[in-house]
Amino acid sequence: MNDQKSEPEISEDSSSPLGSGMTRQEYWKKNITCVLSLLVVWFVVSYGCGILFVEQMNKISIGGAQFGFWMAQQGSIYVFVVLIFVYVRLMNRLDREFTGTCQNEEKVQTKGEEQS
Repeated sequence: MNDQKSEPEISEDSSSPLGSGMTRQEYWKKNITCVLSLLVVWFVVSYGCGILFVEQMNKISIGGAQFGFWMAQQGSIYVFVVLIFVYVRLMNRLDREFTGTCQNEEKVQTKGEEQS
């Protein structure tokens, strides 16, 4: 008997299940959906709030500056930084789901695996 733990073989087939049963195709579909969703939020905040809706937003004042001007100069940058942290959190969750690990990085037992 071999006492060494071997890594599971990863098939190059894009439909083969890995970790929790999610396929590579499902992983990338969720990944792209997440990225596109965050890009839409970024676009709406930076382009929409800074250019398209600036007249309506300028009716609101923040610290003596018009809100539309503030969103164009500062707000969109703050939203972008927040989106970076949201992206990291979503990708970590997706990666854990894909590899079958839980929050504290312990391996989740999947079907057919023995508990060590």
